[in-house]
Order: sequence, then C-alpha cells, then structure tokens
Amino acid sequence: MTAISGHRRILVTDGEQRATLAVVRSLGAAGHVVHVSATAPRSLAGASRFASSEHKVASALTSPFDFVNDVRTVVIRHKIDTLIPMTEPALLALLPERDRFPGVLFPFADAETFRRISDKQAVLAAAQKAGIAVPAQAVLDTKDAADSIDMASILFPVVVKPARSVSVGAGDRVKLSVQHAGSEAELRSILGRMDARAYPLLLQQRIIGSGVGIFVLVWNGQLIAQFAHRRIREKPPSGGISVYRESIPVDQELLKRSLALLADFAWQGVAMVEYKIDEQTGIPYLMEINGRFWGSLQLAIDAGVDFPRLLLEAATGHVPETIPQFSTDIRSRWFWGDVDHLLTRMRRSDEQLSMPPGSLSRTSAFRDFFRRDARDRSEVFRIDDIKPFLRESVQWFQQLGK
Repeated sequence: MTAISGHRRILVTDGEQRATLAVVRSLGAAGHVVHVSATAPRSLAGASRFASSEHKVASALTSPFDFVNDVRTVVIRHKIDTLIPMTEPALLALLPERDRFPGVLFPFADAETFRRISDKQAVLAAAQKAGIAVPAQAVLDTKDAADSIDMASILFPVVVKPARSVSVGAGDRVKLSVQHAGSEAELRSILGRMDARAYPLLLQQRIIGSGVGIFVLVWNGQLIAQFAHRRIREKPPSGGISVYRESIPVDQELLKRSLALLADFAWQGVAMVEYKIDEQTGIPYLMEINGRFWGSLQLAIDAGVDFPRLLLEAATGHVPETIPQFSTDIRSRWFWGDVDHLLTRMRRSDEQLSMPPGSLSRTSAFRDFFRRDARDRSEVFRIDDIKPFLRESVQWFQQLGK
C-alpha cells in the first residue's frame, strides 16, 4: 500500500460502543475529520466533541445488506477516505464489500482472514498444534448432537461457548453469548434454549483465574505496538465484559505465543488475544482472539499506546521506528458498567451468578466499588468531552426504568 499523508476523512461505525468513542477521541484529537454511524440517531461516540457528524444506519446484525448500503451513502456524501468498522457484525458485513468502496482505506485484514480468526474452534485447534494450552472441551456440531450427548463425559462446571460470536449465514445474523452450566440440569436447559445457528458449540472446562489480555498491532508482519491488561471486575460478574481493569507489563512468553498464533492466520491489524491464568497451576489458557478494537481500548490509550492513531499511521505507510512504551498500574473504570456489576452482585446469590470459588463476598464487592485509587481513570467521563457521559447516563436511567 502506498503512503498516504495528511489528515483523513474517517467514518467509524457502531457509535453505541465505548471502543468507538475511544477511536473518535483519538483520531479527532489527531486532527482527522471523524464521522460516526450508529443504529440510533444519538449515540455515545456521536456525542463527542471530536465527532463531526453522526448518522443513523441499519443494523449490521439484523440487516447487513441495508447496513452496507447505508454506510456507502454516508461515505459518498461526506467524501470518506477511511472506514473503520468496530464490531464483528460490521466487519462481517463490510469487509466482503470492499470493492463497493473504491479509494476507501480499510485498515484491516481481508474478509476470509477475519472469518477464520473469529472462529474460536479453528483458533483453539491452531493454538493446540502450536503448543498453547487450551481448555479441555467437547464439540457439539449440531443440535442433534446436543440431544444425544453423553453427560457422564462432561466435567462440570462447563462454559457453553458458540464457536462464533456472530452467526455467519445469509440474510440476518444473530449475536451469540457465552453461558455457564454447573450441573447436568443447567446444561440441558441451556442446550434446549440454544438457537440452531449457535452451532458448533464448545463445552469447555471452566478455568478459574484472572483474565489477561495481550493486545497488539501487526502490519506487514511487523509488530508495531503491544499492550497488556488484567481484568478486575466484569459484567456479568462470573465473566464477560470487563468494567474495571488495569495495565500490566507484557508477558514476553505470552506475547511470543500470541504473535506466532496470529502469524499462523496471516493476521494484519489490531488484535486482542485473551487468556485465563489458572490460579492453581499458573498455566495460561487461550480463550479467544478478537481481530478488532476491544471494549477497554481507552485504557491502552490512557497508558500510552494510542492504537487507533498507530493503526492509521501503519496503514498509510508511516511505521514508527520504535514500539511505544506504556505505563503499568493504570486502571480504567467503565462507571455505569461497574454499577451494573455491583447491582447484580447485591441482587443475586453467588450460586445464581455461577461465581467461581474464592470470589469476593457481597460485602467486599460493595466496599471495593466505593474505594478510590489514584491510578483510576474514567473510561467515558472526560471533563473536556462530557457529553458522551451525559448521554450514556440518560440512556442508563431510561433502561433502568424498563
């Protein structure tokens, strides 16, 4: 790709996402003209002072073809030269349609590579061949296989994980979530409710321990940037989206393994490689790879690794001479997500939440929520760009009333 200099006209999709807000703030502060699309006319990222405009488009999940057409309309109207899809549904919809956006830069791998790296079953198989530890698992290829499963062969508790986070069939798609089963009855109940499009399903050994993310930017086979964080609190509390996390030193062995695995997929762009560190053995188990910007992106930026800016520079031929250093022990808190975490802990028992052994008590969780730390950074609230937090707060209270 030839080098492209100067400020860009950028469209970032999925304005509802916190990662989108981080990208908009990063690239807007760098002087680029940044536009935002979302499924609602008023989105989190669209409220930022760094957003030049926001546009309502169809859902990439339920109406992918209409979504592509709507995005193309915005691209033409605003003379967009760089398109940054933020979520898996958006990438699945837009990457195969690159030819419909002539002259527009997509700083991502091709569509087939993205599909491959989004397949958890394929990623875990490749990791196992490379000597990376993966959870013990059984694979259910179809719903019929689920009906005839030998429950005696399952070691509970298990994690019920669709091989893909988003179904990839024609027409509309469905977002698929991870669930936990502590008994045969719970597993049968989950399988009975599971959408047929969720298959193949992975029934994985549940690894108890801290979640660690290795984040990288790779371009033309070169490592451009690296970062790592540890999850402190999640939503739901038993495991899910991180709502409170901290930057940590990059484990060089995990980085080496992660880069080798990404190279096996000929990956190019940003990626998050997620591990769970077994608290009993210290062994890191691979969970998945996300070949896109991640939810806690703002933490990396606050710590000193501006992934959106670095990605754009790499994709336009401006590769930095050195890998950026970052500060460790910086903590990032998604306030309203952390409130949800606390409310869930207060309202439901550990058994109902499938909390792992050794989890904090309700009293400790309550106390930790109100504890303040000088290392803390607010993910959304910024005094010089306050509108996104105000908009998010209104939406949170509206949702609370439903």
